[in-house]
Amino acid sequence: MGSLDGKVAIVTGAGQGVGEGIAFALAKEGATLVVAGRTESKVVRTAKTIREFGGKALAVGCDVCKPADIASTVERTLKEFGGIDILVNNAQIVHNDLIDNLTDQQFTETFDSGPFATFRFMKAVHPHMRARGGGNIINLASSSAVRWDAKAYGVYAAAKQAIRSLSRAAAHEWAKENIRVNTLAPLAMTPALEGWIAGDPVGSNAFLDTIPMGRIGDSELDIGRAVVFLVGNDARYITALTLPLDGGQGFFD
Repeated sequence: MGSLDGKVAIVTGAGQGVGEGIAFALAKEGATLVVAGRTESKVVRTAKTIREFGGKALAVGCDVCKPADIASTVERTLKEFGGIDILVNNAQIVHNDLIDNLTDQQFTETFDSGPFATFRFMKAVHPHMRARGGGNIINLASSSAVRWDAKAYGVYAAAKQAIRSLSRAAAHEWAKENIRVNTLAPLAMTPALEGWIAGDPVGSNAFLDTIPMGRIGDSELDIGRAVVFLVGNDARYITALTLPLDGGQGFFD
């Protein structure tokens, strides 16, 4: 028996890294997973792994920049499983560079995949969560917004701060419908971070020195398990929260 038995969860960007870790953690607590991602082969692999350890999962190709894909993912979830209890908006296109180097297209992609996708997905699931008597939404922010050195992080940080504002508004507007909305700012091992560490050992060691706990988080055990808590009954009085999961690195006011 798991704490999330009978719950249906959609996780975007679930083909690797943080999204995959969250999907694994939710599935191990009994939730039925819809793992959505732009690269379908990756989410097929994630769903296969979940089924191998005894969970239930459906892989769905979904480009969160396309409203039609968001709508079809929600429709497919309802058709297959009858409802939606949990949404994790994790997918995000990242363009980190100096402002002078970034193009309008890169700016648009960052916001389309971040705050716009979060906005659209939240609205798409809202009536179905209300029909179930409540639900939980987890959106992804970033400590890049509170970095000691903001160079090359401006557009990405702006998008993530927009997600925090949207999340807080949704939390307040839907609280009486028993729909809780919280935001995570995770630091966890991902394929991109692994590549950077391997390619820049000096820079990555300096980065590790900025983390008080001295390590990078595990996508399932450190991030996914926190999501399990936040969407569970033990956190039933928590909403409109931004929770840093970064070993103490960030400083959110």
